[in-house]
Amino acid sequence: MICHHDLRQDATGESMSTLFQRYPFKGKALGWLLVSTLLLAWNQIAQAGTVDFSGQASTWLIASENSSQFGMQYIPELSWQKALTENYKLSAEAAINAQWAKHLGGGSQEDATLDPYRLWLRFAANQYELRAGLQKISFGSATLLRPLRWFDTLDPRDPQQLTDGVYGLLGRYYFPNNANIWLWLLYGNHDLKGWETMPTEKRRVEYGGRAQLTLLAGEIALSYDHRWVNGKDFFSQTTGQTLPIFAEDRLGLDGKWDLGAGLWFEASLTRQDLEAVELPYQRLLTVGMDYTFDLGNGLHVLGEHLEGRWSKKSFGNEKRQAISALSVTYPLGILDTLVAINYYDWQESYWSPFITWQRTYDEWQLNVSLFSNPEQPLTSQDQATNNSFAGKGMQILLVFNH
Repeated sequence: MICHHDLRQDATGESMSTLFQRYPFKGKALGWLLVSTLLLAWNQIAQAGTVDFSGQASTWLIASENSSQFGMQYIPELSWQKALTENYKLSAEAAINAQWAKHLGGGSQEDATLDPYRLWLRFAANQYELRAGLQKISFGSATLLRPLRWFDTLDPRDPQQLTDGVYGLLGRYYFPNNANIWLWLLYGNHDLKGWETMPTEKRRVEYGGRAQLTLLAGEIALSYDHRWVNGKDFFSQTTGQTLPIFAEDRLGLDGKWDLGAGLWFEASLTRQDLEAVELPYQRLLTVGMDYTFDLGNGLHVLGEHLEGRWSKKSFGNEKRQAISALSVTYPLGILDTLVAINYYDWQESYWSPFITWQRTYDEWQLNVSLFSNPEQPLTSQDQATNNSFAGKGMQILLVFNH
């Protein structure tokens, strides 16, 4: 495991550069600079506030029809907070994601990564907050099929609900009637996230905002994001040449209401400002509903349907995708829960079932899952994630929280 090695020189005399060739670390330079700065100042910071250390360790075994994998992961987290006055507070969080995996069979390839996971500083008052650094930004009303999954890589089938963060500055203001406004500036994020099929140009600032209002018995929100896309590794089917750096605008609208049953919708319109892109417009719409039936210990059923369109003009229909999803959760007892999630692709006539049994103690959690999925991601939103559930197989996941 990677923590057995001294990063300066290991037991066999390997140099640091040789070790990094052997284990392909992916740490981001900006993240590690922030981590180093924070650790150097941590002693002074800790003396001036409350410090808490926690973490999550996990190990898993995935056995599928094409390949198998054994892996381990540890995410240690330091959090700090200090009350400046009665109304103002500072807080910070630093976490690292250390992961090792061995692919069984076919050469037994090993992978090890050590990346910044969270690293942010937050200033909060009674009605507003500012948070800067590597952080999670997630919003919207949908659960299984999310048009507004712009900045995270959350998978509803993942029991740990882990996601990479983004580097940036996020400000939020809260009104007394529960309405709120978000504003963000992002920089240095070039990995795929959400529905992206081409990465963000890391030397350009990405910016946007979100306004959420109360409406009747629920809430409605309007979101906007502008980024620059790096297309240098992609060819235009129109011109046959590589794509340049070009602008992309995203507009989102979502709402949710509790009318006995939960009802919601989530929609987005994406425009890529480049004629060489074959289908520069993308429209996504999800509608959903959930209800807990008074059966046994309580049967929770959640359903969503997504309609996607890709076109040359704003409201064209050159390409279509339709996916339905259903989630059923039933607590077997105090410790055990059964969860089933199923996706259906109407174009490909393909079912993607996933079922998991979960046993939870105070600090331990055991998950045993069965899945059957296509080798390629079901939707383009899954291209940004590690497609652990590709093909048919089983996963055993053991998690320890401290």
